[in-house]
Amino acid sequence: MIRLFVLCLSLMVSSTALAEDPQSIDNLQQFASLIRWSGVAASFFIILGAWLFLRFIQSIVDGVSSQFAQRRMLMQKLQSFFQFFIYMSTAVAVFMLSFRVDDRVLALIGGTIAVSVGFALKDLTASFIAGLTVMIDRPFQVGDRVTFEGNYGDIIAIGLRSVRMQTLNDDIITIPNNKFLNEVTVSGNYGGLDMQVVIPFYIGMDQDINKARDIIQEAASSSRYIHLPKPVVVLVKQTITDNYLAIQLTCKAYVVDIKFEKLFETDITLRVMQEFRKANIIPPTIAIQSKLA
Repeated sequence: MIRLFVLCLSLMVSSTALAEDPQSIDNLQQFASLIRWSGVAASFFIILGAWLFLRFIQSIVDGVSSQFAQRRMLMQKLQSFFQFFIYMSTAVAVFMLSFRVDDRVLALIGGTIAVSVGFALKDLTASFIAGLTVMIDRPFQVGDRVTFEGNYGDIIAIGLRSVRMQTLNDDIITIPNNKFLNEVTVSGNYGGLDMQVVIPFYIGMDQDINKARDIIQEAASSSRYIHLPKPVVVLVKQTITDNYLAIQLTCKAYVVDIKFEKLFETDITLRVMQEFRKANIIPPTIAIQSKLA
């Protein structure tokens, strides 16, 4: 039945092509001569068997993962490896059964693979060259706390293809090296353990600014995470925040180790807010009236 259907379809296509272009008939006949129709039928059973085998592996992985949670990641890695192996084996088997391999087919396959590999290696080569540039120019180092494209975290690995960053939320971000050639990277410590931490505070326009400044200076200087060899600076300016006139006091201090950055910021903030309440220093209360057009 399959051969009869294919024969009828071939006759219909051939009759149409004959009226249009005799060269199309030759190309169609050459292509049809490369196909093994018995292999095409057998390929359906191979694909079905591969699909059933993948479902069987999936059920095993799910069962083992539910019983042994600590082995779940290992089982998923093994599953990915077997899936790739089965996909490649099935594709090769189907191709070998469905086509008569000769010089023309090999030339076609070789050309397709060469083009595909060329496109794949284009980005890989660019990342490789960029990796060498990063290692020589050293815009950052392993262990630096950097900001890149809105991501903030520590550089944990610099490779020839990519850089890995661990964010403060414990996410691992993989960034291709060629991204660093055109984007701005900000390094907070650049190879050192200490790093400047900037913490803003806002008080009302009519509050005791000198008192507030002394409280912030004392809270930062006495923190257990402070890096004392470097100075503590509190800057004051008038600003507008959330539609309120306010005095902004910016604390600039150095943390002894970058891993304590958020603990340092939390420690200073809690102590400053506690002392503000004791001294009756309140947040901004003078709102700006917006003019309607």
